[in-house]
Amino acid sequence: MTPTQTLLGIESSCDDTAAAVVRGAPGDMHVLSSVVFGQAELHADFGGVVPEIAARAHAERLDVSIAAALEQADLGLDQIDAIAVTCGPGLIGGVVSGVMMAKGLSAATGLPLYGVNHLAGHALTPRLTDGVAFPYLMLLVSGGHCQFLIAHGPDKFERLGGTIDDAPGEAFDKVARLLGLGQPGGPAIEAISAHGNAVRFAFPRPLANKPGCDLSFSGLKTAVLRARDDLVAAQEGLHASDQADLAASFQAAVRDSLVGKSARALEAYLALNPHQPMFCVAGGVAANMAIRAGLEAVSSDLSVRFLAPPLSLCTDNAAMIAAAGIEQMAVRGPDGMALSARPRMPLDTERAGMLGSGKKGAKA
Repeated sequence: MTPTQTLLGIESSCDDTAAAVVRGAPGDMHVLSSVVFGQAELHADFGGVVPEIAARAHAERLDVSIAAALEQADLGLDQIDAIAVTCGPGLIGGVVSGVMMAKGLSAATGLPLYGVNHLAGHALTPRLTDGVAFPYLMLLVSGGHCQFLIAHGPDKFERLGGTIDDAPGEAFDKVARLLGLGQPGGPAIEAISAHGNAVRFAFPRPLANKPGCDLSFSGLKTAVLRARDDLVAAQEGLHASDQADLAASFQAAVRDSLVGKSARALEAYLALNPHQPMFCVAGGVAANMAIRAGLEAVSSDLSVRFLAPPLSLCTDNAAMIAAAGIEQMAVRGPDGMALSARPRMPLDTERAGMLGSGKKGAKA
């Protein structure tokens, strides 16, 4: 029987500085604390995340977030069994900040140190929240990543497909800027889409007729740009109703693309005859209610249980990193001081990496 462990998790791969304490054994874990310091105000004037600013903010806030997580959990470092830290992929300055902080704590306390793939943290979230059994299908969909994965174990992931260019969250941010909306783009577009006509603009669903599970969002973004420019040229400006309709039509296209490819991924997954079929979604875009509803519907059509994490665990957080550390402690030893930060870090090491690099980190 795997013993209960208490881990401190550290996450700093993009623009959220996070620390958390999680206790338990693989598939049976509880979050004792979770602290996240966002950086939205620091990047607001730049229309996106500035890597140098993000790295400096992480260096300033990591110790504060760790202290707050330990206080929230009512524990001291002497009651922690190991440290888990994101070691990639992501913006390298932020990843380095977290890894160096974790190494310092490990050296000072003698606690074992585990490097965790940020994507594995998202992909293993269903194990933290619901103790989901392997294998399950995971759609990891965020600002820097989008891929379908079959999770066979804590360190074995099979990629079925993913985006060949922009990640969905990146496309949301870019389209929000095109429409003069705020950042981050995902929440801004979702909010205004509630007042828009989602069928006014016939935007493309790229790769919809191409076999496989790969996706593309760059052409969709360009289609929105052209539609916006046509409106501006025809009426010398963009009305509020135009913004809402463009946003709603764009969001519907993203939803349909994800739903269509999810159906194909589910077919490949179900061919394994899993005992308890489960389709899970994680990552920041998983917070979009319209997209969640579409994914839940396609799961229901195929009699597969659908699971989306709480909104607090959709975006970057350290609880998922600590939980992934607990999972990995059961199958391997610690990394120690040899651990290095990596901007690229694929989950499926047997397949070539996806093309492109998102603004929130290299695609893996």
